[in-house]
Amino acid sequence: MPLNSVNTNAGAMVALQSLNRTTDELSATQKRISTGYRVADARDDGAAYAVAERIRGDMAATNSANQQLGGVKGLLDVTNTALQNVSTTLNKLKEIVVKLADGTITSEQRTQYQAQAKQLTNNVKAFIGDASYNGLNILDDTAATAVKVITSGTGTYYSFSSYSALAQVYNAVSSANTWDQVSASAALTATGAVGTAITNVLTQLNNFGSYSNYIDSQITYNKAILDAQESGLGALIDADMAKESARLQALQIRQQLGTQALGIANQAPQALLSLFRG
Repeated sequence: MPLNSVNTNAGAMVALQSLNRTTDELSATQKRISTGYRVADARDDGAAYAVAERIRGDMAATNSANQQLGGVKGLLDVTNTALQNVSTTLNKLKEIVVKLADGTITSEQRTQYQAQAKQLTNNVKAFIGDASYNGLNILDDTAATAVKVITSGTGTYYSFSSYSALAQVYNAVSSANTWDQVSASAALTATGAVGTAITNVLTQLNNFGSYSNYIDSQITYNKAILDAQESGLGALIDADMAKESARLQALQIRQQLGTQALGIANQAPQALLSLFRG
């Protein structure tokens, strides 16, 4: 290659190639800084981007499962509140039934106590019927069907049984307003109407409390999984902003120097003119 030529400027070619490389690196660095990602798309690192997309899908699924669990938590909270109210009401009913079982009360007093018993049993029925959340009542299910709850983004389920509280609790005490001394006395035994209703409610309070505890623990676990997934995703694709900031400054200086070097190289052919001056 000729050392002095007006047709071929080797110095300018080298300077231009260097400047182009610097510009490409600067564009990549600016992209990392503007997006915050080392891997913003498949062009940056196809393998890492594919892994990141899979993790994002897993995170979306886990987050969706947690949202559904939040709804189940609300349903169970409503159910437990209703059961607690039923339990409190049955305890009050038991007080009234004790009085109905007393053979020394007058007919007028019995009528008054029976009226109170009627009001309390109506309250029991209302609490059961009102235990609805998002259109679902698992406390008033005559079939006592299994409730399947999705707990994770991988399709894992947790199942628990609903309850027929009207049949198992309310029906046992619904006729309390008609009980005489003998009927009221029988209802107070462990296997009597009031005793059975109270036992059934306490059993379900224990069951639904356990269901609630499981759902709470699963929500907490899913949140921990999401945090771990997010941390791993960040380590895979996030840009080191401090490092990129320092690199940006260095590349900007290199770009300025490369531009100057290209300008100098482009002026080199002008020196050949001096050879032709007389």
